[in-house]
Amino acid sequence: MPHPVRQPIGLHLARVAKVASRAFDDALTQAGGSLPIWLVLLSIKSRQSASQRQLAEAAGIQGATLTHHLNAMEAAGLVIRRRDPANRRSHLVELTAPGDALFHRLRDAAMAFDGQLCSGLSERELDQIEELLGRLRDNVS
Repeated sequence: MPHPVRQPIGLHLARVAKVASRAFDDALTQAGGSLPIWLVLLSIKSRQSASQRQLAEAAGIQGATLTHHLNAMEAAGLVIRRRDPANRRSHLVELTAPGDALFHRLRDAAMAFDGQLCSGLSERELDQIEELLGRLRDNVS
């Protein structure tokens, strides 16, 4: 069996994604959060308030996992949950002032990480990366 000329792109992509993901989570941790917390805060911030189901979908987190994160975030005073007046079986989730402050810290950390990640790349190269990553995603969808 002949040896491949280059490393399979899927393996290379998986390794790069793992390194980038760990570094991103480290940056968020240093700012006082984590990727799941950032995704939840970002989802809430973009809506002002949202149902738990909407948050789970937007953040790409399973309902039970989201509940675990929301319980911890509520205990830490970052969010509040209240019954939806239009549907008493549903809870709406809103940011508190400390939650909003954490959102801004994590946003700054995410933006700084993105700047580091994209350092030395031109706008044209970034456009190409986005296009190529989209095509790779489409190839496996």
